[in-house]
Amino acid sequence: MVLDAPTQAPASIFEQVAEFQHEQVVYCHDHETGLKAIIGIHNTVLGPALGGTRMWHYANEAEALHDVLRLSRGMTYKAAISGLNLGGGKAVIIGDVKKLKNEALLRKFGRFVNNLNGKYITAEDVNMTTKDMEYIRMETKHVAGLPESMGGSGDPSPVTAYGTYMGMKAAAKKAFGSDSLAGKRIAVQGVGHVGTYLLEHLQKEGASLILTDYYEERAYEAASRFGAVAVGMEEIYDQDVDIYSPCALGATINHDTIDRLKCRVIAGCANNQLAKENEHGPELVRRGIVYAPDFLINAGGLINVYSEVVGTSRQGALAQTEKIYDYTLQVLNRAEQEGSHPQAAAIQQAQERIAAVGKVKSTY
Repeated sequence: MVLDAPTQAPASIFEQVAEFQHEQVVYCHDHETGLKAIIGIHNTVLGPALGGTRMWHYANEAEALHDVLRLSRGMTYKAAISGLNLGGGKAVIIGDVKKLKNEALLRKFGRFVNNLNGKYITAEDVNMTTKDMEYIRMETKHVAGLPESMGGSGDPSPVTAYGTYMGMKAAAKKAFGSDSLAGKRIAVQGVGHVGTYLLEHLQKEGASLILTDYYEERAYEAASRFGAVAVGMEEIYDQDVDIYSPCALGATINHDTIDRLKCRVIAGCANNQLAKENEHGPELVRRGIVYAPDFLINAGGLINVYSEVVGTSRQGALAQTEKIYDYTLQVLNRAEQEGSHPQAAAIQQAQERIAAVGKVKSTY
């Protein structure tokens, strides 16, 4: 897994906040539980900021801040381009999951979320579970992704995977002239919850699968289950495949890896896949690689959680998620027509909706 950390951190926190145009960044600290967390609220023109909380053992606080800023900005665009009345937010809890995560820490974090009075709604993300959301819910009502037994929408991973699958098929249609994935060689990087559900779709369609994961044992278990070939974390970039699907953490498309890729399509569920959007986005176009914008095709989880917030059904969420196929084709065609790259075209489309609604209302 590769975190999307800056090669050189800006001189101040406010420079970073200004760069990404955030409304608010909240630092949370509690001595008793050891909680260290950052909540990033990017934009609330369309509605309250909704985005998951992830827990990760970051190398330093600067890396954690950069991660939460990019992730929360991505949530803004994800909601906007999917037609949801939500803003973008995200939270990170800094620390080793195996050593620090417990009920007290999560409930204390819930209190910090509650202090924002609904401007930020949290949900699960990397290294968090529906059970963790139950603990957070004990201290605040501003949490989604609760278990179905509590009236929630349950695990969003299957819906995230379904949206990614729809986006991948649309990108294949653009690259190969057909959206069929039968016989396509697909490299899946990361086989956690979402990656595993994605593998189910790909196996059913008859794709030839290569996979890897940060946890070697998990990679071999998935390979055995899905009839795939497991390779090392670094080896995944060198595979001769039709589609590369990043499903771990961000920035795996960077100066070191882009020369090694041998694919025609990139479509995965990881956030912030391009280390430098304005460099690597155009470079993929030059290389003839069709890139399905990450925040567009991995929006299924957000759509699922949004259905919980507004009270619609799981079937309604799946129907909305299926539209990712059409949205992806629209963005890919727009990028081609405008001489741009797909990530820029998707951001522009999201910003246009925010600007239009901004004429009616300001922030949440």
